[in-house]
Amino acid sequence: MYQLDITLRRGQSLAARDRGGTSDPYVKFKIGRKEVFRSKTIHKNLNPVWEEKACILIDHLREPLYIKVFDYDFGLQDDFMGSAFLDLTQLELNRPTDVTLTLKDPHYPDHDLGIILLSVVLTPKEGEPRDVTMLMRKSWKRSSKFQTQSLRLSDQHRKSHLWRGIVSITLIEGRDLKAMDSNGLSDPYVKFRLGHQKYKSKIMPKTLNPQWREQFDFHLYEERGGIIDITAWDKDAGKRDDFIGRCQVDLSSLSREQTHKLELQLEEGEGHLVLLVTLTASATVSISDLSVNSLEDQKEREEILKRYSPLRIFHNLKDVGFLQVKVIRAEGLMAADVTGKSDPFCVVELNNDRLLTHTVYKNLNPEWNKVFTFNVKDIHSVLEVTVYDEDRDRSADFLGKVAIPLLSIQNGEQKAYVLKNKQLTGPTKGVIYLEIDVIFNAVKASLRTLIPKEQKYIEEENRLSKQLLLRNFIRTKHCVMVLVSAAYYLNSCFEWESPPRSLAAFVLFLFVVWNFELYTIPLVLLLLLTWNYFLIISGKDNRQRDTVVEDMLEDEEEDDDKDDKDSEKKGFINKIYAIQEVCVSVQNILDEVASFGERIKNTFNWTVPFLSWLAIVALCVFTVILYFIPLRYIVLVWGINKFTKKLRSPYAIDNNELLDFLSRVPSDVQVVQYQELKPDPSHSPYKRKKNNLG
Repeated sequence: MYQLDITLRRGQSLAARDRGGTSDPYVKFKIGRKEVFRSKTIHKNLNPVWEEKACILIDHLREPLYIKVFDYDFGLQDDFMGSAFLDLTQLELNRPTDVTLTLKDPHYPDHDLGIILLSVVLTPKEGEPRDVTMLMRKSWKRSSKFQTQSLRLSDQHRKSHLWRGIVSITLIEGRDLKAMDSNGLSDPYVKFRLGHQKYKSKIMPKTLNPQWREQFDFHLYEERGGIIDITAWDKDAGKRDDFIGRCQVDLSSLSREQTHKLELQLEEGEGHLVLLVTLTASATVSISDLSVNSLEDQKEREEILKRYSPLRIFHNLKDVGFLQVKVIRAEGLMAADVTGKSDPFCVVELNNDRLLTHTVYKNLNPEWNKVFTFNVKDIHSVLEVTVYDEDRDRSADFLGKVAIPLLSIQNGEQKAYVLKNKQLTGPTKGVIYLEIDVIFNAVKASLRTLIPKEQKYIEEENRLSKQLLLRNFIRTKHCVMVLVSAAYYLNSCFEWESPPRSLAAFVLFLFVVWNFELYTIPLVLLLLLTWNYFLIISGKDNRQRDTVVEDMLEDEEEDDDKDDKDSEKKGFINKIYAIQEVCVSVQNILDEVASFGERIKNTFNWTVPFLSWLAIVALCVFTVILYFIPLRYIVLVWGINKFTKKLRSPYAIDNNELLDFLSRVPSDVQVVQYQELKPDPSHSPYKRKKNNLG
């Protein structure tokens, strides 16, 4: 055991974080993940003088002492001003040492953030118990009031740092809020508070129906839950903000490991707030102990299979299937901290359902052994598993991500997935081991394909990108060139450039026109699907990957960074914001046009066999209907359905079944994004077991 006496002297040339060119700095000292001392706040000073003392008991010298400086912001999240660490193994025992630490930001290592001056004395404590837990308890009992306050090692504070779960909140929108301005509108924002934790949303100007779409997390420290206080405000420049209304969420009334959509009435005001709230436990649980949720329990599996059997087609049509995800472990992750380690945790998302694992601290090969279950509403959904590095003082750092279409899952197989970058276009460091089971009713899934997809509330906003604009242009050009090539080919038949080909085309033209019936249209499409299917099973796969698109996807992230740097230097985008909106709109239109053509192609190319088989069934049905039923009756039924749809279902969403079907077919870009990367053979679980045995 050792005793470390610290005197926090002063700071010099610290970073300015406030609008007035100053800061309100204070300092946190941490060993591992535990905060052991926090200084007082010096207001409006970039050269603060603290002269504060602290005494810390240390079990070993392997853990460095972390020093983090923050700018205090009342009611908001404090701003990070830099960090440094002191290697305790380099200190001489029983000798006072003056230390000068240079503050750095790991994300911006070139920025000059000033220095912190300390005086430290490291003293060995002989004859003390080696059990660090017992030693801490005795030291707490013996400590003076000053030590208790400065070291923050009381039982109550220790308990507060052991959080029991995570509350994931998505602020979606507000509806019919109270008008607070003279123009009959408001500039609303929302404040959230859970214990000492706070969050403030962005301000939405001039609206009574704001769309925030913001996601954030709170730590849950109490086992029984807590109450989230929510207040809505109207931003009033130069004056005190106006109060719109308040509401609360009682977390003890919500079930865990499940996403709840809440529509809350604002009290003392008008309108509603719409939220998504998910409670996730933090404790590590062995997979073998989760027999309630595990499909390895034969009885449980039989009940789930019965629940989604073909005989229960009309029982709750929205309940399509069941998904179980076992997040086992990861290996070789990226180091996000200055110590060469990371504090990784996983976020598992299926549409708007978002669940989190606990954090494994200071580890690049974490084991989570966490089991999550989801109700599948759309079998064409994509499971997203993202690994982050936890930083309680900043937003989490991205470490890697995988996107897995549910229809591509092989049940019960433990697989190593290579982590990808944010755009899912190329590999990043590390692999994650998952075991996934999905059980669904094929008939329900087919019917669900013909209705609109569930809207995802949190999506990355589109921004202007030269590379993305060029990529979408090339994709659209390829689709148009297919039509142009077909037109040239048809014209060549009329021109008799190749007599045998023109003669065959002429005979085919006479035969088709003479025998044409309406049912031959789906019949021809059916033959095309069948022809491509036989090509695939015979090994003559005619599906081609667009190498141009794939190469551009790989280079997109690097080029986007260059675009960002250019925009920072020139400020061009900010000056002509209206042009940016037009360019983004053109970019998105090109993407939609190109995706539409690629989805049609991929339907007939058997990119997703489930959808191709569904197309075959639908075309067979249409062929039979068109063969036996006169066209006038079909048009009559269609017209009556369209004219009476709103009368029969006033709140029904108008949709096009064909477009809803095509929306489930992946475009070429999505095919590349969902393409599974081959892991390094060294990461094989079988090889790993063999090495362990050896």
